Amino acid sequence: MNRATSAYIHIPFCQHLCYYCDFNKVFIEGQPVDEYIAAVLNETKLQLIEYPVENVPTIYVGGGTPTSLSANQLEVLLKGLREILPYSEGEFTVEANPGDLTEEKLQVFKNNGVNRVSMGVQTFDNHLLRKIGRKHTAEDVYDSIKLLDKMDFNNITIDLIYALPGQTLESFRETIQQALALDLPHYALYSLILENKTMFMNWIRKGKMILPEQDIEAQMYLEVMEALEKAGKKQYEISNFAQPGYESQHNMVYWNNQNYFGIGAGASGYLGDKRYKNRGPIQHYLQPLKEDQLPIIEEEFLTVKSQIEEELFLGLRKKEGVSKEKFKERFGRRIEDIYSLVIEELVNEKLLQISDQRIFLTQAGMFKGNEVFEKFLIDDAISTL
Repeated sequence: MNRATSAYIHIPFCQHLCYYCDFNKVFIEGQPVDEYIAAVLNETKLQLIEYPVENVPTIYVGGGTPTSLSANQLEVLLKGLREILPYSEGEFTVEANPGDLTEEKLQVFKNNGVNRVSMGVQTFDNHLLRKIGRKHTAEDVYDSIKLLDKMDFNNITIDLIYALPGQTLESFRETIQQALALDLPHYALYSLILENKTMFMNWIRKGKMILPEQDIEAQMYLEVMEALEKAGKKQYEISNFAQPGYESQHNMVYWNNQNYFGIGAGASGYLGDKRYKNRGPIQHYLQPLKEDQLPIIEEEFLTVKSQIEEELFLGLRKKEGVSKEKFKERFGRRIEDIYSLVIEELVNEKLLQISDQRIFLTQAGMFKGNEVFEKFLIDDAISTL
């Protein structure tokens, strides 16, 4: 029997496709939703046969848009997951779109132990919402928050995106003020990343869209950190802020480089030393499950070198950084034995700090996260791992 392993469940259906999103998703109209839910539950059973675990401490249902499902469909999915997974009383998150939530759906959440709701708000500027292809309005956000409050959901997080096309500092400051006025326990803020095969990328290539300059983007991030800290929301990861005790336990699984099931079309998982990815197109995902076969299309067994690199890439995203003691427990080597020159270089550049217990990014390092992470790639020519 394996140790505690979390579970991510992917629901690829959306009522509307946003212009910037490259996640595995499809427009829900005409899709085999009920068949998909049954396949997800079947995959969950098969995964537990293949990799039995004693405890699933966190469940995260993401997408796509899980709340594009009907209340009855959500009941079948969530009840099925509770019956199959050895989950007791951890963190159970479902993603939602403002405007999709109803009392009936929230009652289904409560009946099945969902205790955290993550809403994709992105901005409170209605003009910008239309520009990025979102179907909700700022008013929908307020209505959804009122409904969540009425139904006694108090562990709520919202996602915001900054450096949107045409977004000014003034507009962004207003969004932050409106977000903080809600006084939620958790906020996640991401800069817009242009992904291939999205409408945004096509428009950029054709010169039809202009994004804010890098210095404006950096200013937005700086003001986010200052505003949320002042409001008592502590930064605990590059993009995440929370009141103490409301940090995302599921996302900490990723950043702590721990194991999780990835269930659903296009989902990725990490079990033992194996990373895997499921087939993405829905019919391709469904086919093997009809024959009780796992829908895995890619597998990679990580070398110790890869595991160490990932430990640094993921762990340094956290404000507290990487624990020296836990690193040595896991890999039998001190971080300094492998990375002494890299650490010295980054400390001199004031991008990294080191203490007796841990190594962690400075504020300047937070701004240059990817550049710092790349330094922790181990050169095959000199590696003795």
